[in-house]
Amino acid sequence: MSPFRSIHPYDQSIIAEYPIMDGKTLESRLESSAQGFLAWKKTTMQERSDLLKRVAMRLRADIDNLALLITMEMGKILAESRAEVEKCAMTCDFYAEHGEEYIREETLETHFKPADMRLGTVAYEPLGVIFAIMPWNFPFWQVFRFAAPSLMAGNVALLKHAPNVVGCALAIEKIFVEAALELALPTTIFQTLVVDVDVVESIIAHDAVQGVTLTGSEYAGSSVAALAGKHIKRSVLELGGSDPLIVLADADVERAATVAVQSRMQNAGQSCIASKRFLVESALYDDFVHRCEEKIAALKQGNPLENSTTTAPMARVDLAEKLHAQLQTTQQQGGKLLVGGSREGANMQASLMVDVPQHSPAFNEETFGPMAAVVRVRDADEAVELANLTRYGLGASVWTRDLERATRIAHNINAGAVFVNGLVKSTPQLPFGGINKSGYGRELSYFGMKEFMNVKTVVIYE
Repeated sequence: MSPFRSIHPYDQSIIAEYPIMDGKTLESRLESSAQGFLAWKKTTMQERSDLLKRVAMRLRADIDNLALLITMEMGKILAESRAEVEKCAMTCDFYAEHGEEYIREETLETHFKPADMRLGTVAYEPLGVIFAIMPWNFPFWQVFRFAAPSLMAGNVALLKHAPNVVGCALAIEKIFVEAALELALPTTIFQTLVVDVDVVESIIAHDAVQGVTLTGSEYAGSSVAALAGKHIKRSVLELGGSDPLIVLADADVERAATVAVQSRMQNAGQSCIASKRFLVESALYDDFVHRCEEKIAALKQGNPLENSTTTAPMARVDLAEKLHAQLQTTQQQGGKLLVGGSREGANMQASLMVDVPQHSPAFNEETFGPMAAVVRVRDADEAVELANLTRYGLGASVWTRDLERATRIAHNINAGAVFVNGLVKSTPQLPFGGINKSGYGRELSYFGMKEFMNVKTVVIYE
């Protein structure tokens, strides 16, 4: 089987090749992961906390090299790569400090307690090996978003990363292994599997694996969910999105336009929670569009290693080709291109489309790249109606000075998260996930930490 290749998106140069693991190596890793769990689940919360703190320290100590690796493998600008590594370190510190309280045993409050019942409690206990299938767009953050709470909970991790970021996957494994060695803790609690999709079912079916988490496309999520169901394994899916950004007539138009462009264009637009459809009330439409046009036109797409570059290439040529096709089809169906629209290899210019029809790809599909779509709406009611006119339901944002109105609107939007007058983002304090075709289950916060835990009821009678 051909090795996986890491290819620099900007110039398509080959960075490295990684041989795919054979069956014997894979089985060895599965077995050692199972043994690692038997040791890891007996560790104290303090030991788990110490490991995460040590991992955070190592991330920060090597941030320049790790950021360069991210940029070389998937193309984002260096400033974004550095911010990603720092966010991972911050999340490790967060769970090291708060993980224990999140899963502390609870006493049941029973209204009809039998006379001879002394005590009822709920304990949260780890399940075992959690198999993570992760994407390339945030090659460190997507992994740590799952790994930090899972390890703090007492589970262990197996990672199958995207083929174009194997270097990142192996670097993450090395960080965990070296941190565990320094603390004399089990070293097989986090392992990377360099494998292709043909062995995914055998991994999910393995007795050691008790949960599966995937961040990726709707198709990948559907396939993995079917396998998890077949083998009766818990699963969490974080899939795509077509997030709306609603701008009402009383909004701070400059701030709304600034954050809209930031949300859509960061990471070269390759973010599931990027605002992809700007739904703007008529009274503010022309002003908002003009400001977005100026901001997007000022972006510089180019070499992600140069400090002057603001918009990186997309991660792969085929992804840029798909986005360009979506743009062209939307044009053919009546959408107007104001900025950008050109492509060379994986380098796609930041683009702005207006008057986007509801039946076009820019409105109906997930556009995973630097292309914003603007739609004029009559009022807030139509904005909510169009916001919900999607198969997805990940994130959304509302821009208005009337916070009471914003709260009412937020409760009427079908999404896993709604942010008012702010950038939609993930943070370890808040649960993260979607509904409908955007997936199910939650990551982060104590909600995410408990997804892969046994909620055990313990009842004691006199």
